[in-house]
Amino acid sequence: MNDGVNGVALAVFIFFFVLVTAMGFLAARWRKAENEHSLDEWGLGGRSFGTWVTWFLLGGDLYTAYTFVAVPAAIYAAGASGFFAVPYTILVYPLIFTFLPRLWSVSHKHGYVTTSDFVRGRFGSKGLSLAVAVTGILATMPYIALQLVGIQAVLDVMGVGGGEDTNWFVKDLPLLIAFGVLAAYTYSSGLRAPALIAFVKDTLIYIVIAVAIIYIPIKLGGFDDIFASASDKFTASGKGGVVPDSGGQWTYATLALGSALALFMYPHSITATLSSRSREVIRRNTTILPLYSLMLGLLALLGFMAIAAGVKVENGQLAIPQLFENMFPDWFAGVAFAAIGIGALVPAAIMSIAAANLFTRNIYKDFIKPDATPQQETKVSKLVSLLVKVGALIFVLGMDKTVAINFQLLGGIWILQTFPALVGGLFTRWFHRWALLAGWAVGMVYGTVAAYGVASPTQKHFGGSSDEIPGIGEIGYIGLTAFVLNVLVTVVLTFVLKAVKAPDSVDETQPGDYTVDAGDPGVQVELPPATAGSSH
Repeated sequence: MNDGVNGVALAVFIFFFVLVTAMGFLAARWRKAENEHSLDEWGLGGRSFGTWVTWFLLGGDLYTAYTFVAVPAAIYAAGASGFFAVPYTILVYPLIFTFLPRLWSVSHKHGYVTTSDFVRGRFGSKGLSLAVAVTGILATMPYIALQLVGIQAVLDVMGVGGGEDTNWFVKDLPLLIAFGVLAAYTYSSGLRAPALIAFVKDTLIYIVIAVAIIYIPIKLGGFDDIFASASDKFTASGKGGVVPDSGGQWTYATLALGSALALFMYPHSITATLSSRSREVIRRNTTILPLYSLMLGLLALLGFMAIAAGVKVENGQLAIPQLFENMFPDWFAGVAFAAIGIGALVPAAIMSIAAANLFTRNIYKDFIKPDATPQQETKVSKLVSLLVKVGALIFVLGMDKTVAINFQLLGGIWILQTFPALVGGLFTRWFHRWALLAGWAVGMVYGTVAAYGVASPTQKHFGGSSDEIPGIGEIGYIGLTAFVLNVLVTVVLTFVLKAVKAPDSVDETQPGDYTVDAGDPGVQVELPPATAGSSH
């Protein structure tokens, strides 16, 4: 790692950062709305994005700076077991093809902005809606923090901010500047900002990966030498080689499946989805988004290249930025660093907007100010988006990076517990709202307690997301085990509650609401009951 600042790489990085900053502020004029004071406009981009804008937005949303840094870092540290991210992104697209169009349709019909809006409307339960909202906010916060960790990793490798002994303000000043810019253009432009910037972000990432997958192997003697070096490393470390032994298969499979089920439960995934202009846009995107999985597979190989290149770092998150620093000319290293940095800004913006929408619609409006106007909703959501980013920044600056990563893993366990209410509710009204709430609580408690008991070499608690599966004895993903318990409790309690004729609630949706499209005759967007009578 360079002791000084890599001036050329930093100059290129700053160029792209200034470019996307300008785009972020100009985005407020892009597809300018007649009424900017509504969550539909600020938080969902006017629900107006077509196939390609949605594709870039979802790609920028799901394939983040943390993905760019952490997936190959997992390969660098643990070998092929880190590839679990590739099959889970393949599994997720057939899954979302079945339910995302239904969610878009019913949300378009009733004016839902968040998943909690839908849950409240479907099951008539503000308590269940609140549980989904709080879970979404808790799961999103460490995810935003990890985007800032990605920016910080790039800044560290470029030598910006000095060493560990530097004054904290000087060291963290570049990150504070990046945060301030992100907060400003998100507040100003809403979802239009990350949607526009995503074009630059994804283009840079594709260019960097295309060059890296050709250029670096040539410099290292080819893939035979790369895989041989990786095999030697893992054999020498006692891990049995690049491919883990059979003992890791349950962990690999359950982590891939659980992650696939959880990915589109995150609020930011749904926010990007609901911003599209039609049901068909969603269906088309589920067929072309797997192109990102191809990119992810190639990206993961960089972990083996870092081993072959002799990259030595104490923090594994620095392995790929350091590989770029070592292997690329300075100017192209700057392009790669810009791809990672912008890859943090796009999802961080969407995540903060999604968390703010949840708070505004399902906490502030439902429990604090039921008669809030659309203008008041938008103002509160803007302010909360700032607070969410401040919280993430404090999290990053005040805690060890490993802690941030492990809390993001805990967030994945939590968000999976909203699956029965959201996806189950899209297909059936059979589940009782009290049973769904009880199942959610059991899954949350079990997942949190089990994760608390997992230790790692650096942490006594929350040291990972895998533990022994009760009744099976194999090591598996805690989130999937908690999800199974959640479903069992929900199903059993639903039978019991129906048997004792527990009071049911009112479903404000109709079967036809789940298949309507924007252009269907006679279809008008309805306001949720709480907003009736105000201009939307």
